[in-house]
Amino acid sequence: MSKSIQVAIVGGGIGGLAAAVALSYRGIQVAVYEQSSVLREVGAGLFVYPNSLRQLERIGLGEALARVGARVGQGSEYYRMDGSVVGKILTTDSSGWNGMYGMHRADLLKVLEDAMPAGSIHTGHRCIGFSQDEAGASLTFDNGHVARADVVIGADGINSVLQKYVVEPSAPEYAGFRAYRGLISSDRIPEWRREAHQVWMGDGKHFMVFPVRRGEMVNYVGFVPTTSETAESWSAVGDRDELAASFAGWDPRVTGLLAKVETCFWWGLFDRKPLEKWVNGRLALLGDAAHPMLPHLGQGANQAIEDGTALAVLLQGCADGDSVQDALKRYEALRRPRTAMVQAEARKNGLRYDSKYADLGQRDREIANSAMLRKSLYDYDIEKEAIKLLRLGPVSA
Repeated sequence: MSKSIQVAIVGGGIGGLAAAVALSYRGIQVAVYEQSSVLREVGAGLFVYPNSLRQLERIGLGEALARVGARVGQGSEYYRMDGSVVGKILTTDSSGWNGMYGMHRADLLKVLEDAMPAGSIHTGHRCIGFSQDEAGASLTFDNGHVARADVVIGADGINSVLQKYVVEPSAPEYAGFRAYRGLISSDRIPEWRREAHQVWMGDGKHFMVFPVRRGEMVNYVGFVPTTSETAESWSAVGDRDELAASFAGWDPRVTGLLAKVETCFWWGLFDRKPLEKWVNGRLALLGDAAHPMLPHLGQGANQAIEDGTALAVLLQGCADGDSVQDALKRYEALRRPRTAMVQAEARKNGLRYDSKYADLGQRDREIANSAMLRKSLYDYDIEKEAIKLLRLGPVSA
């Protein structure tokens, strides 16, 4: 019986841990290296959509996610800033499966962490170097540790240290918007729809809410244009009064919620044009290290989970350097076109949300028609697509 390859993942966020769980589930030895002293995610929400949820359920995480997530469905709608309804928000795939959760980032991270083998996550390891040879790859860390592996996955975010070993680094592009975000207890807003994702669109800005943590909390995000660049930080404290003033005169549901906000955070929105390469020999990029995207389709974490699933399927059964590098080439060929499409569509959707239209009727029609795009996103099955790719011959260099 051939020995399993060893995979080292740099980055212990959602993308890195999702890849690690998928690889471990398929019998591949994994070590995760995270620069922080503890695994943590700040208080922010995200969506787990059908395209990634079906992958997580297949590797045994369905029950754990159901315990911490908030099922999103009934009452999900788009509105103009005054509260008039534009259309329904799709919350199912084409089959009608409602595989959509609002999730606290920390809850999702904990589910992934709990699914990892004991001793496989190494905190306090900040990567400072990478090298590779015919026998394998090496990582060096600022604490003096050196790790060897057959494959290295760079899941270290938009400012990836490992990206420069794959492609000439390119600076992230600022989108010109600041996002205010926070959480509020559902008990403080009992009139709120507990299962609804709601989006209000107005004069160059938009506001959204959705439930997290079993519906016990509501996650809100307000997207506001800026004249100066805001840092890409999940933990920068925002100005609560500035947030409220930005949406003054909007639907009373929005202003009423903001009147109850005591503190909030903000972060700048960045993405990057698609990279020319994701892979160099034994090194592959994943998630924001490869394809940072604006949040206007909610697909950032979901695409990273797809990346991890693809890598796990394609690396399963690899036994030597040639097969590893062939698998990584397949991964790049499979994932780059899809994520480039999602990046572009996220930008377009942001323009719709922020009403960059002379004719709002056209915007409203496009929003209503966007269900077709969302169905195509949600119906996509990365595991099946990766298995199809395995049946093809060797990838050309």
